[in-house]
Amino acid sequence: MATHKTTSDKPLRKDAAENRRRILDAAAQVFFASGLEAGVEEIARVAGVGIGTLYRRFPSKQALIDEMVGEMRLGLAAAAREATGREDGSGLEALVLETGKLQVVQWACLPQLWDHSNAEPEALAEFRTRTAELLETAQQCGRIRSDITPTDITMLFWALRGISETSHSAAPDAWQRHLEIVFAGMRPVTDGPFAGPLHTKALSATQVRKINR
Repeated sequence: MATHKTTSDKPLRKDAAENRRRILDAAAQVFFASGLEAGVEEIARVAGVGIGTLYRRFPSKQALIDEMVGEMRLGLAAAAREATGREDGSGLEALVLETGKLQVVQWACLPQLWDHSNAEPEALAEFRTRTAELLETAQQCGRIRSDITPTDITMLFWALRGISETSHSAAPDAWQRHLEIVFAGMRPVTDGPFAGPLHTKALSATQVRKINR
């Protein structure tokens, strides 16, 4: 069950709910164009609401960002659940592709998506657990080489994040080519110089947490 809340648990009136949605949609638009440095005054203007209305729904800019991050994490968890239904081992590829699409749409929130926000922690945990399960299934089905680890997939998400942050305005699909290359490299290889096991150790979970900090 999600624990992240930015406003009262009471159901919003229809007009208040519509204002809240407009603010979130406007924030997505403004942050996409200008990054998280954009001011809430611009978000209110794009949403067509007063600054007081914005602050009634979201008491701080960080609360607004957290709400957006929470929605992204819920989307990741939903995508992971859907990918788990694939029994041919293709679920990992489908999930990484959906994750890449989400990241490029909300590139400005990426610094806070994976660790630096308290929004929807259960959804993020579910995503990570299911990603590891999907990797195992892909390996069992012979789609991914056996020495790929969950932290290798974490590094893939980092790489896609970096590409999305740097290329979204000029080449918004650049990350997809990188993804194709990476998955080609993760296929089992039967001959040639890369047929043997990987020589460099994968990152440990402790190293991943240290890097994120």
